[in-house]
Amino acid sequence: MTSTAPETLQGQRAVEEPPSWQQRLRRFGYAPPVGRAAGPGLRERLVPPYTRPSQRMWSLLGISAGAGERVWRLAAWGGPLLVALLAGVLRFWNLGKPHAVIFDETYYAKDSWALINQGYEGAWPKDIDKTILSDPDSVLVPTDPGYVVHPPMGKWVIGLGEKLIGFEPFGWRFMVALLGTLSVLMLCRIGRRLFRSTFLGCLAGLLLAVDGLHFVMSRTALLDQVLMFFVLASFGCLVVDRDWSRRRLAAALPEDGEGVLRPDADVAETLRLGWRPWRLAAGVSLGLAAATKWNGLYVMVAFGLLTVLWDVGARRTAGAFRPYAAVIRRDLLPAFVSVVPVAIVTYVASWTGWIVTDKGYFRNWASEQDKVNGGGLWSWLPDWLRSLWHYESEVYTFHVGLNSPHTYESNPWSWIVLGRPVSYFYESPAPGRGGCPATATEKCAQEVLALGTPLLWWAACFAILYVLWRWAFRRDWRAGAVACGIAAGWLPWFLYQERTIFLFYAVVFVPFLCLAVTMMIGAIIGPAGSSERRRTFGAVGAGVLVLLIVWNFIYFWPLYTGTSIPLDQWRNRMWLDTWV
Repeated sequence: MTSTAPETLQGQRAVEEPPSWQQRLRRFGYAPPVGRAAGPGLRERLVPPYTRPSQRMWSLLGISAGAGERVWRLAAWGGPLLVALLAGVLRFWNLGKPHAVIFDETYYAKDSWALINQGYEGAWPKDIDKTILSDPDSVLVPTDPGYVVHPPMGKWVIGLGEKLIGFEPFGWRFMVALLGTLSVLMLCRIGRRLFRSTFLGCLAGLLLAVDGLHFVMSRTALLDQVLMFFVLASFGCLVVDRDWSRRRLAAALPEDGEGVLRPDADVAETLRLGWRPWRLAAGVSLGLAAATKWNGLYVMVAFGLLTVLWDVGARRTAGAFRPYAAVIRRDLLPAFVSVVPVAIVTYVASWTGWIVTDKGYFRNWASEQDKVNGGGLWSWLPDWLRSLWHYESEVYTFHVGLNSPHTYESNPWSWIVLGRPVSYFYESPAPGRGGCPATATEKCAQEVLALGTPLLWWAACFAILYVLWRWAFRRDWRAGAVACGIAAGWLPWFLYQERTIFLFYAVVFVPFLCLAVTMMIGAIIGPAGSSERRRTFGAVGAGVLVLLIVWNFIYFWPLYTGTSIPLDQWRNRMWLDTWV
C-alpha cells in the first residue's frame, strides 16, 4: 500500500470529475482547473515569469546570448520610453493651435487660473475669452466666488501648467498633454506586467498613442483626461500590489526536498501580508480621481472589489481551503483602510484652497445658517466641513437634474461604435486664409473632433467579447482585470441615460480598450507553443491590423489637430452621418 506525504496533500483538492455544468460549458471553451500538476508549478502560478525571446531569434539577428539578455533587460524600460516619446512628440506638436478657447475650455481654463492664483474659482464675465486670447496680462482674476460643479483636483493640474507657461492655450493644455504622454508610458509598463511580455506591453501603449480620442483629449484642457490618468495610475498600483503580495506568499510557502514550492493551507490562511505600499498608492490615486470628477467613485468601488478578489485567488492558489474566510479575516480590513479612508482624506485635501481662503462659493454657508437657526444637530462639526457637505449636496442635485438637450449628446450604448463624437472646434477659412490652400475652389474645413480612431474602436468591440469569453470560460484573471476597467468607466453611465452626457467621457476606459485589443492580438499571434506556421500567419494578421489602425490615425490626423483641409476631403472623413 502506497502512502502519500501529508504536505503534498495540504491545500490541494482531490481531482474529481467536473460537475455536469462544467462538462456542458466545455463546448464553449471552458477549461476546468483539473490536472494542474502537469502545468506550471506553484511558484510560476503565483508569480509568472516574463516571456523571453528565443535563442533562435537572437541568432537570426546575429546577437550573442549574453548581448541578447542585455537587450531584453534594456527593452523593459527602453521600449516603453520610446513609445512614450513618440506619444509626447505627437501631443506637444503645435499644442497651442488652434489659438482659441475650444469647447469646455471656456470653463476649466479660467477656473484653473483663478484656483491656482487665489485658491478658489471666480465668477468670470461671459465675454472675457477674447480678451484672454489677445491680452492675457490685462485680465484680472475675479474675486467674487464662482459656482462650479466639479471638484478642484483636475483644475489644480491644469492651473499648474498655466502657472508654468502662462494664461494661454499652450499653458492650459500643457499639463493635460504631459499626463496624456505619461499615461502611454504607464500603459506600456502595465501591459508588460499583465501579459508578462515587453512586446505586448509596448503594443498596448502604441495603440493608446494613436487613439484619436485620447490624442484629442491630451491636447484639450478638460477634466476627463486628468481623471483617466489617475484611474490608470490606480489600476497600475493594484497590479503591482498583486505581484508584490503573491511574491510574499510564495516566499512563505515550504519547499520539498527538490526545491519545488508546495501549497500549505496553514500559511495560505494565516499569513499576514503586512504593509502594502502599492495599495496605499492606489488609494491616493483613486482619491485624486474622485477629486477630479465624481465618476471616479464608481472606479473606486470596482477596483476595491477587484483587489479583494485577487487576494482570494492568491490564497486559494497558495493552498487555502477557505480562501474567502481567510481574506475576510486577514485582508479585508487592511484593504478597506488602504483604499477608502485614504481616498477620502485625499479628496478632502484637494479642497484645501477653498477651505483656507474662506472666500469660495458656499464657504460660509454653515456659519450663516448658525446665525439664523442658532446651531443644529451637526453644529459641533467644523464650519468648513458642514459647508463642504452642503456644497456637495447642491452639486449632486445639479448633476442628476442635468438633462438640457445638446447637439452632441449621446447615449452610452453608442460610444463603443463612435456613434456621436463631439466637435470641439470648427471654422471654415476662405481660400488663401487660415491654412486653406489658395487654389481651393471653396471654403476649407478646420475642425477638432473628439473621435476615437475608428478601426481601433471597432476592433475593440470584438476584443471586449474576447476578454469576456476568456474571463468566463478560461478563468483568465488578466481578462477579468481588463473587463473590470472597461466596466468601471462605462457601465455607470447607463444609470444616467436621461442626463446630458457625451462620448468623450469614454476616454476614462480607453486604456483598457487598448489592453483588450492587445490581448486579442496576442491570441491572434498564438501562444508560445504553437507551430511556426501558426505563428507566422498569426503575426502577419496581427501586423496588418496594427498597421491599419496606425494608418487610420494618420488619415484622421487633420480632424484631430484642427488642420485646414478642402471641404471634399473633410466630407470623405465623415464615415457616418452622425459624425457631422
